[in-house]
Amino acid sequence: MQAFDWIVVGNGLAGAALSYELVRQGFSVLLLDRALEPHNATRYSYGGIPYWAGTSELTRQLCQEGIECHRLLSAELEADTELRDLDLLLTIPVGADVAAIAAPYTKFAIPPRLVTPEGACQIEPQIDPGAIAGALTVRHGHVNPQALVDAYNRAFTRLGGMLMIAPVTGLVRIKDRVTGVLTSEQAFASQHVAIAAGEYSRLLLREAGITVPLYYSHAELIETPPVDFQVRSLVMPAKTQRFEMEAKASAPETNNLWDEPGHELTSPILDSGVIQFRDGSLRIGQISRTLTDLKPPVELGQSEEAIRQAITEKMPILKSISGSWRSCFVTFCRDGLPLVGPVPNIKGVHLFTGFSAPFALLPPIAKRFAHWATGEPDTVIEQIQPNRFKETTVV
Repeated sequence: MQAFDWIVVGNGLAGAALSYELVRQGFSVLLLDRALEPHNATRYSYGGIPYWAGTSELTRQLCQEGIECHRLLSAELEADTELRDLDLLLTIPVGADVAAIAAPYTKFAIPPRLVTPEGACQIEPQIDPGAIAGALTVRHGHVNPQALVDAYNRAFTRLGGMLMIAPVTGLVRIKDRVTGVLTSEQAFASQHVAIAAGEYSRLLLREAGITVPLYYSHAELIETPPVDFQVRSLVMPAKTQRFEMEAKASAPETNNLWDEPGHELTSPILDSGVIQFRDGSLRIGQISRTLTDLKPPVELGQSEEAIRQAITEKMPILKSISGSWRSCFVTFCRDGLPLVGPVPNIKGVHLFTGFSAPFALLPPIAKRFAHWATGEPDTVIEQIQPNRFKETTVV
């Protein structure tokens, strides 16, 4: 049986960044994923880096470290991650209380400034000024998500890491220790396993007798081919519903329901937004649902129509644009911080998942985790470990 220092399960941004940083520290690392190009949250994300959005000493530090990492990554990884700074435009609907919506943004490290509808149109000419009461705006980082993962993967393999496409079917557990993973073809041994498998993380751990407070929403969006007009900004609503939805769905009393299929824990929400990538393609989103099924039934036509209607109310140019409906799962944790570090009371298994702002937080946390794995103390890693929740249990 082939053995490694670390096995990382999942090749989204979390697994790609972590495996690269671990191999940089001299560990032998196997990175596993179920597909060469998995349809995961990284693949269908906007790619935004909200480095302005820290609200605590910890998140402000990590957001600053995050943008500093991104500014070096293209050179370090020897590949273009398509990093750029652009304007984030947070739209406020007509009839809304502008002051009330703007007030919570004063707590951020770099508070967005309030602009009139006309000011918003100067920033983003595709906005219909009659459709909004104003907007908040701030500079915002952006990368191409798949280009970033590909860059991490190529650098990882250049340094001697092994990337293998093989669905992980289970963890190898001997009493109070995880000693490797099982795939559909073979078993792999390791000193440590890091679970970065998105929505499958909870299921994979539960089947090994480990319960963690990790949750996921089902996100739906539209992806278009390149278009012949320009959207300059990342456009999103100033009052998003996603974080309120996540708080309700992850309340302690819902924890057991997540292990039962067939539940919808909150009503669906629609946070209407759009981003254009360097090649001219667009991602338009998004509907989020808290469904406990990993293969949930969805009314595709109704979802697509709702997304289109919401975005064209403020950006009419998008009304007749062709595109394809896409979906993925987005993991989250109750307190907005990721689950990173060892699972209590069992050796050899670690979590590296649940990032609510992955493009800002993941690069610096992956770097810190890899140093911590060598035995170097890290107060940041200590603050985001799974042992902060009583729902993390092992049987």
